[in-house]
Amino acid sequence: MQPRSMRVMGVIPARYQSSRLEGKPLADIHGKPMIQHVYERARQARCLDSVVVATDDPRIFEAVRGFGGEAMMTSASHRSGTDRVAEVARAGEADVIVNVQGDEPMLDPQMIEEIVAPFTQGIGAEFVTLKRETRDEAVWADPGVVKVVTDLAGWALYFSRSLVPYPRNRTARSRVFEHIGLYAYSRACLARLSALAPTPLEETESLEQLRALENGIRLYVVETECGRHSVAVDTPADLDEVRRLLAPVG
Repeated sequence: MQPRSMRVMGVIPARYQSSRLEGKPLADIHGKPMIQHVYERARQARCLDSVVVATDDPRIFEAVRGFGGEAMMTSASHRSGTDRVAEVARAGEADVIVNVQGDEPMLDPQMIEEIVAPFTQGIGAEFVTLKRETRDEAVWADPGVVKVVTDLAGWALYFSRSLVPYPRNRTARSRVFEHIGLYAYSRACLARLSALAPTPLEETESLEQLRALENGIRLYVVETECGRHSVAVDTPADLDEVRRLLAPVG
């Protein structure tokens, strides 16, 4: 658990518009909107003092309030989820803010615990994310799965949609890690990130975390074994799969 003096807030950015699945935060999964599944799982993380859904859509706002959750209306002009999270952070008093993806109804709360822990370990972490080893070569070749490489101490060197590192000479030490899109920031780091303009590598790869690296902001990466069977909802097929996996037993 974090020191009592450190307040940690989880923020779930949620937009109604989506290119492949419009209104997905409100998609029904066994009687609950998807955003409720995410919210309830995030609330199970003991390290979080509060959880807030950040949205620009009154339908999502009302749905969250309807199931007893906390929500905040944010600007419709934000370029990214990070900017939406930063607006909520500015209105609160949290020391550490966790950006929880709103399309992860199977979120493992332990992953939130893992991402907050480095802030108490004296390593100077101000921006933290997760990685998980994968040996699936189909994943290696999939540009939809982001890969990450770190130095020996766990600090990110690069994120890419390409296969990095390329295992030209495969040995027992050849390891490929997929990036898990859960982030935690110190309050000051989040404010700095949200004020930065998009950068060349970020725009080339379409990966917002590269903005931090290009501006000299260190990003600590924790290896996790959690969430291997989780499915992020991006398409109608993903939604069908999640409904199948979360179907009540019996």
